[in-house]
Amino acid sequence: MEGTMIWFNAAKRHGFVQTDEGERLRMDEAGLAPGTLFGDRCRGTRVRFERVSGEAGEARAVDVSQVPLMAARRARMRGRR
Repeated sequence: MEGTMIWFNAAKRHGFVQTDEGERLRMDEAGLAPGTLFGDRCRGTRVRFERVSGEAGEARAVDVSQVPLMAARRARMRGRR
């Protein structure tokens, strides 16, 4: 699944993700994909994750990773060879 990071508190090690369908899922540091780090200023970051049901039936986001940004194409210089 894909969605958007609502917020992540690095000191408390938890936050929330909103799915593209509008569902709000809780996540914690243990749910981050290996090598993924988020700071306090990650609001609006596009993320990929898996949705799982927790112990109390609460849905959570796990294996959360940032969606790579596409590199901008460089403009072609005209008239030069």
